[in-house]
Parts: sequence; structure tokens; C-alpha cells
Amino acid sequence: MNPLDIALLLLGAAMVAAVHRILTGPDQADRAAGSDIVFLGFVGIVIVLGLRLDSAAVVDLVLVCALIGFLAALSLARLVSGGKR
Repeated sequence: MNPLDIALLLLGAAMVAAVHRILTGPDQADRAAGSDIVFLGFVGIVIVLGLRLDSAAVVDLVLVCALIGFLAALSLARLVSGGKR
């Protein structure tokens, strides 16, 4: 089994655990953290598939996704905190 295949399996398992946290989380902070982990797992899967396919265009896609993920995490944190700074 290729190390990239193992990485894909581990990322998939992390995403399944995060989806479980989103569905059963007792409060909004758990759901926000779970959604952030699902997004980062998706970005990780894109990175691993880019490595597997030897595609250089994946780097640009990952940079844009990382920026969007950072802004989404900030928005979720602001939503959970009730707009307080």
C-alpha cells in the first residue's frame, strides 16, 4: 500500500469523525470546529491527489482554498462568540 493511499484513508477517517462531531456536537463551537476540520480534510485530500497525479496546478488551488478556509474559520469564530471581540 502506497503512503499516499494511507494518507487518503487517514484523512477520510478524520473527516468522518468530524462529521460525527458536527451532527452530535452539544454546542455551536463543536459544530464550528468540526466544519473547519472537514474543510481542511478536503484540502488535504486535494493535496494528496495532486501529489499522486504530479499536478503543479494543485498548488494554486490549495492556496486559494487555504485563504477561504482561514476566512471561514474567522467567521465561524465570530458567529460562535456572538460578535464580541
